[in-house]
Amino acid sequence: MAEENNKSLLTKKDIQKCFWRWQRSHIANYNYERMQASGVVWAMSPVLRKLYGNDKEAMTDALQRHLQFFNTEPNFGGPIVSVAIAMEEQKAAGADITGDTIDSVKVGLMGPLAGIGDTLWQGTIIPIVLSFTIPFATQGNIILGPVAFFVCYLLIMRIIAYKLWMMGYNKGKESILKILKGSLLKRVMAFAQTLGPIVMGALTYNFVTISTPLKISLQSTDGLSVQTGILDALIPGLLPLAVTLGTYYLLKRKISTAKIMLIMIVASIVCGGLGIFVGA
Repeated sequence: MAEENNKSLLTKKDIQKCFWRWQRSHIANYNYERMQASGVVWAMSPVLRKLYGNDKEAMTDALQRHLQFFNTEPNFGGPIVSVAIAMEEQKAAGADITGDTIDSVKVGLMGPLAGIGDTLWQGTIIPIVLSFTIPFATQGNIILGPVAFFVCYLLIMRIIAYKLWMMGYNKGKESILKILKGSLLKRVMAFAQTLGPIVMGALTYNFVTISTPLKISLQSTDGLSVQTGILDALIPGLLPLAVTLGTYYLLKRKISTAKIMLIMIVASIVCGGLGIFVGA
């Protein structure tokens, strides 16, 4: 998109500088009124100064334009900001692009790309990385456990975010719209929506361990174990599944993860002390 006017006012280094600013500041001054708008302005400020630095009125308009409400998934939604940079570059070069047009592009793309980002990143990529690193963490291996997860997380995130950011600047809005409308994206999304729950189900089965030592007294035997005689006979892994679904329910009710962890700690202490449940 930046080449449509055949007049480049920005360098690749300028675009890369904005990318790293966006990665560091997309939730800077995050607030309910404007969400990520402050991060957008901070990320774009080097190119805005370069494009409009000598025109106070144009610079003021650009800052006000990008201080409007903006909220998206920062990695997969980053191309929206780089598309806006490309449009600002064309506008500064004399193209017939209005501020309202730039606003419309941002508003129109931030929702769809946020949905894609949340699905692919939080629902697929993170669980897959966890599935490789959690087994080492449970064995006490710090390097191949939490450290490996952190390194893989950052590496994958940065590579994807950077590639999409540069694509947004170089190809522009039209290429993103083609991707959004293309059949390949639908297949990728369907695959991600299927793979994510499968991975989470496998993690739940392997690492959520809870059982009950309770027994039902019977005169003819030593007692019927609630765990092995009833629960496992009906649905193996029923208690871990119940804990996982209960946690998911609390998350859907917008209860913070800190409160959920506190609830789990208190429940574990009480139930363990009473001998109702134990960690398997």
